[in-house]
Amino acid sequence: MRFDIITIFPNVFEGYLNESMFKRAKAKKLLDIRVHDLRDFAPQGKKSLPAKMRSFRRVDDRPFGGGPGMVLQAEPLIKAVNKIAVKKLKPLVLITVAAGKQFDSKLAAKFSNEKQIIIIAGHYEGIDERIKKLVRDSGLRIIGISSGPYVLTGGELPAMIIVDAVSRHIPGFLGKAESLEETRHGVGIPAYTRPEVLKYKGKTYKVPPILLTGHHMNIENWRRGRLKK
Repeated sequence: MRFDIITIFPNVFEGYLNESMFKRAKAKKLLDIRVHDLRDFAPQGKKSLPAKMRSFRRVDDRPFGGGPGMVLQAEPLIKAVNKIAVKKLKPLVLITVAAGKQFDSKLAAKFSNEKQIIIIAGHYEGIDERIKKLVRDSGLRIIGISSGPYVLTGGELPAMIIVDAVSRHIPGFLGKAESLEETRHGVGIPAYTRPEVLKYKGKTYKVPPILLTGHHMNIENWRRGRLKK
């Protein structure tokens, strides 16, 4: 599966998406993750400007109607999308916006069936609304996605959350299919490991006795019961 992330802060993604399971998944060619600097798709400054200013590629501007902050421009974004999109893969374009569709495990599983996902990481006060029509007029699907009921400084973290959650549903990413919590017991199952008895600062902390019995049915029932609390 291929992910393409469009952002004005490409370095943010270097550490997280090149470690642990992502590193192994890319080595096994399960994932192809590409991060694109939006400024590469914006024109250079006018020749009349000083050399240092000419090299700066602007991708944002003030909002019409007034208001604080800046808005990402639609033109460099659509240029990036059309350059990146592999039409035969029928890519899905996602925009990280606070007012978008709430992202959850069901959407993650659904998105894992895509061949290419392009994520536009929003920033500042938002993205020129016309990008939605521009993407659709280019023959592509586009959905606004929110990572949760809160507002973040930018869309880079939500973009990583989407890539992480979707990748977990790709066969081979976790190594074992049963490692997927969503298909085992559910999210939130309490977990314990060695030592069986932990002593710390004069207090003793023990593993629940039922987990030591080896009675799988009783353990399963106990785990399901803990989910309800």
